[in-house]
Amino acid sequence: MGTSSLARIPARAALVALLAAGTACQPKQVNRIDPSAVTDLSGRWNDTDSRLVANELIKQSLDGAWVKRYSDAHGGAAPTVVVGDFANKTYEHIAVGTFVNDLERAFTNSGAVQVMVSGADRNAVRDERADQQTNANASTRARMANETGAKYMLQGEIQAIEDSEGKEKVVFYQIDATMVDMESNAKVWIGQHKIKKYILRKRVGL
Repeated sequence: MGTSSLARIPARAALVALLAAGTACQPKQVNRIDPSAVTDLSGRWNDTDSRLVANELIKQSLDGAWVKRYSDAHGGAAPTVVVGDFANKTYEHIAVGTFVNDLERAFTNSGAVQVMVSGADRNAVRDERADQQTNANASTRARMANETGAKYMLQGEIQAIEDSEGKEKVVFYQIDATMVDMESNAKVWIGQHKIKKYILRKRVGL
């Protein structure tokens, strides 16, 4: 190989590296889709599961006798509910906060119960109320120690079982929910919803 050919090798290598880097930096194609569209790429828990399970559990809950029993005993008033924690006992990451928000939304939109704020949201409201005592006009201040206590708490857990063989996989989710009387600790309603997904992978290892 001549001297001139050897001199061209580093230049060619640099050009190849530059072209490869340029290709790697090209953005992937991104398309916006309807947020309510059903999408299930991996078979894992997703936003559709969260929304559908929340709606189903709240429907089951409101069909329970506890709502009418409370309403009859309190002159037709709606029961007050706080949505507590749902423990993720699966092998995957689940945005439990989003699921809790979906539950609160379904409960609130039903109009059948009053949903009380909880956790960090409740602390934020209390901080604002405390600030009003000093900085807001007396006629517009929210009164201290005048919160409506929740009579019931909804809580539960999410579990999953995975079974796979070769290119095939089945993922089973079980979501259990319990409505608890805050004063007596009595379970006034227990609900459950199940999801089963069959996944055919294109090649082993995906």
